[in-house]
Amino acid sequence: MNWQSIARQPLGFFPTPMHSLPSLSVHLAGPQIYIKRDDLSGLALGGNKVRKLEFLLGEALQQKADCIISAGAAQSNHCRQTAAAAAKLNLPCYLLLGGKAPEHAQGNVLLDKLFGATIVWTGEQRKGEGIAALEAQLKSKGLRPYVVPYGGSDAVGCLGFAAALEELLKQQSDIEEIVFASSSGATQAGLMLAKAYLNSSIQLRGINIDKANHRTQHFSQTIADLANTASEQFSLDSRFSARDVCLDDEYLGEGYAVLGDAEREAIMLLAETEGVLLDPVYTAKAMAGLIARIRQGKYSSQQKVLFWHTGGTPALFAYAKQLLS
Repeated sequence: MNWQSIARQPLGFFPTPMHSLPSLSVHLAGPQIYIKRDDLSGLALGGNKVRKLEFLLGEALQQKADCIISAGAAQSNHCRQTAAAAAKLNLPCYLLLGGKAPEHAQGNVLLDKLFGATIVWTGEQRKGEGIAALEAQLKSKGLRPYVVPYGGSDAVGCLGFAAALEELLKQQSDIEEIVFASSSGATQAGLMLAKAYLNSSIQLRGINIDKANHRTQHFSQTIADLANTASEQFSLDSRFSARDVCLDDEYLGEGYAVLGDAEREAIMLLAETEGVLLDPVYTAKAMAGLIARIRQGKYSSQQKVLFWHTGGTPALFAYAKQLLS
């Protein structure tokens, strides 16, 4: 697909590195493990959301927006990168964050503040339930807000990871399976869209990291719907059903943003074997899923499996006590 024909605002450093993890592979005695380093994407200490934001904020600039709204959990990587992107483009940013203001700003909250975002704390609501009200309020003041959806997950956001799969296959064409965290859906939907468009046989395995998505069939349909909407909006022929979505629901652990034993082991193991840091919310849970699958004998030693590191490292510092206890 000609990505140059779609509004896109450069924000990150691409292509991100892709390399093998030989020490981890030997330690687990499983397949050949590779990693795609979106934690090194360049914006605000990195992360995968910059891929989506390049298309989303490209659209925002095309629409002549003069401020940005988004939402997420208190330690949202998406919100941190959205705030940084808005700062880079000199656009005021409003973030609706779940929970209440901490006594001391740490991790992504600290970075949100450094990037100049206006933070509205929303208690139990962490998925943007108050976006419409804030949008109306800003419009009443004569502003032209652009809403970046929760997780950057809409048809435009899907394009970030559709382009990403094309990028990866140029780096390493013989990867057999990609394992990644699946939360708001557009990462998986974008990869599915590109897999169909490129006629690739690669297996896409999303690791569900949020118990709010525990009704897997429902979440699978949400991902398929995202991919279908993007396909229609950008005049592609592919169509998807929930059956086309490979979503692994077995490694939810104790819930969203809860650091359990499996996530702690994944963080420590990758740090100690490869010097690579995971985040407690997304990538640690996805890596824990990959480790469990390897120990269950799901892969042969000849297979090449890639772990897509979607970033989030700043959140580590907000979990110091849980990590070292």
